[in-house]
Amino acid sequence: MKIYVPLDSAAKALGADAVADAIVEQAAKRGLDVEMVRTGTRGMIWLEPLVEVGEDRQAFGPVTVADVPALLDGKLKGHGKVTDIPFFAKQTRLTFARCGVIDPLDLDDYRAHGGLVGLQRAIGMTGADIVAEVTDSGLRGRGGAGFPTGIKWNTVAGAQADQKYIVCNADEGDSGTFADRMIMEGDPFTLIEGMAIAGIAVGATKGYVYLRSEYPDAINIMQQAVVIARESGVLGAAVLGSDYAFDMEIRVGAGAYVCGEETSLLNSLEGKRGVVRAKPPLPALEGFLGKPTVVNNVISLATVPVIMEKGAQHYQDFGLGRSRGTIPIQIAGNVAQGGLFEAAFGMPLGELVDDIAGGTATGRPVKAVQVGGPLGAYFPREKFDTPFGYEEFDGQGGLIGHAGVVVFDDSADMLGMARFAMEFCAVESCGKCTPCRIGAVRGVETIDRIGRGDTAAVEILTDLCDTMRDGSLCALGGFTPFPVMSALRHFPDDFATKKEAAE
Repeated sequence: MKIYVPLDSAAKALGADAVADAIVEQAAKRGLDVEMVRTGTRGMIWLEPLVEVGEDRQAFGPVTVADVPALLDGKLKGHGKVTDIPFFAKQTRLTFARCGVIDPLDLDDYRAHGGLVGLQRAIGMTGADIVAEVTDSGLRGRGGAGFPTGIKWNTVAGAQADQKYIVCNADEGDSGTFADRMIMEGDPFTLIEGMAIAGIAVGATKGYVYLRSEYPDAINIMQQAVVIARESGVLGAAVLGSDYAFDMEIRVGAGAYVCGEETSLLNSLEGKRGVVRAKPPLPALEGFLGKPTVVNNVISLATVPVIMEKGAQHYQDFGLGRSRGTIPIQIAGNVAQGGLFEAAFGMPLGELVDDIAGGTATGRPVKAVQVGGPLGAYFPREKFDTPFGYEEFDGQGGLIGHAGVVVFDDSADMLGMARFAMEFCAVESCGKCTPCRIGAVRGVETIDRIGRGDTAAVEILTDLCDTMRDGSLCALGGFTPFPVMSALRHFPDDFATKKEAAE
């Protein structure tokens, strides 16, 4: 009998290691022949540790050490097949199809579930044909900007240089986001495969994963996966026995939110201070060590094998408008059912919050939802009919970013949240440009003035946000006005309450 227990960081934080040890111990006492398989997580965090039993993957969770005897005796109440749990059954899993299913470091298991099919296909194509396939799929950067992946690849492919690079941005710093970590801990070979395909497509022979130091489990698994891939011929001088060479390594960042911005990341990767570079030149032409460089997010690169395996049209068939394919939405904050929900673009925000997430954990009404990390706008319930899509969110004054969704109930203080956004920017600013470095500090002071009842400060805050949005070198200062102004615009009573209290 196979029993599957996640080794994902979230599951471990909730006791998965202790549960796995207890299963092995109790099975031995009962003389049961149990094969323990440690997997990634299915993404249903409120059910972790989620234990799956048998080939049909019967789900039990959250399981405690005290539950293990009943589990092994067949007396523990479960949820049925894991794929029948409503939260999971409503998903369209493409990028995360293997996550939680396979042993992350078993390359044979990866192959058995469709792994390396895309890379094998890419080896038989020209670089231009691979770029065209990715372009036709409609894949856009999942790191936040939503820039078309194929256009970036085409620029690097057309650049003339003796060396080119693929850099994976795994500096997942947005609050309420964990998709990158989940894929690296649960299906690392798909990221490696995607980077190898990108290398073949643009003529790059070396890749780097820039991984945040706060992810020790992801670092460990990715490092092991790279070694396994190299020893198995997936990486190296002859990728899968072909004439293509591609190798890669894991680099750990010291921890800075601004290093999620691609030019800051490249500076850090080169051993320099992580500050934003002025553009142009674009990294696609002068990136890592001054050479043409593809800089893509984890999810973008991890999705490429799916596109190469199933074809551009298959991926392009999902979504709406210019937002094609699926998006791994990370649900966090005050929710009954938090976790990762992969779905085609187009689901209304309200359905995601009320149906999929099950409303708030406190049972109080939802007041606001922040989408896109700490720089994302706050959406009130009046905007819950907004479909999940890049242009659709932009049209409502918001952004998808890395697709983190953080829910707040009616006890949230929106003036306090606006102040937090400015304070966050002030703390995390690299200091390269004045609007961000000075503007965020002035922003905190101005919001405090509003809190003390200074109504004239509202106009100053608005003008300051306009300056930061239009004058900042990167999205840290440029996007901070999104949470600040959306809080002020949609929840004016919270600001008025503060004023009246001060009076």
